[in-house]
Amino acid sequence: MSEEELLNRVKELLANIEIDKVKDAVEEALKAGIPAIRIIEEGLGEGMRIVGDKFEKGEYFLAELVAAGETFKEVLEMLKPKLMQEGKALKKLGRVVIGTVRGDLHDIGKNIVATMLESAGFEVYDLGVDVPPEEFVNKAKEVNADIVAMSALLTTTMIEMKNVIEELKKAGIRDKVKVIIGGAPITEEFAREIGADAYAEDAVKAVEVCKRLIGK
Repeated sequence: MSEEELLNRVKELLANIEIDKVKDAVEEALKAGIPAIRIIEEGLGEGMRIVGDKFEKGEYFLAELVAAGETFKEVLEMLKPKLMQEGKALKKLGRVVIGTVRGDLHDIGKNIVATMLESAGFEVYDLGVDVPPEEFVNKAKEVNADIVAMSALLTTTMIEMKNVIEELKKAGIRDKVKVIIGGAPITEEFAREIGADAYAEDAVKAVEVCKRLIGK
């Protein structure tokens, strides 16, 4: 098979959620001498984009999105040593600090968003769940983040998003970072109300919105 055919195979297998075959296809591409960077960008990244499109159209459901996202992360870990060996860095669109707000322990949606952002080329710093406002702020300062992304699944924890925005203002970095929020109870109206820059109802939209926020 040619390089194009091998990369296309990686893309198609991931896009069709043939999860058990993706790693073998990636190993085959590596054996053929295809650089890891191309496998990630032209194979896995494109495959994830198709999965996202199918999810948007209602052809795929959350289970498919999760399965593809987990596979992408596993294969990315597998390819990282090879990437370092090649001395190539993935083209990063921007830095995103993401987490579920204080008092909330839900992470499935947040994890999918983090994976989708990573597959789209963002550098993602995942703070996990139950994250206090100061932690969002400290990490944003530490990594010079372009975007702070927050998730909440409980109506009682939604107010924490406003608290994070207030802390970003106090730290003097609110004008330097864009804020995107999401989660089951969150609405566009609530995002405007608390002064967030954007809202996304699912992981695919989150990627589109984040690209827009940084002008890509």
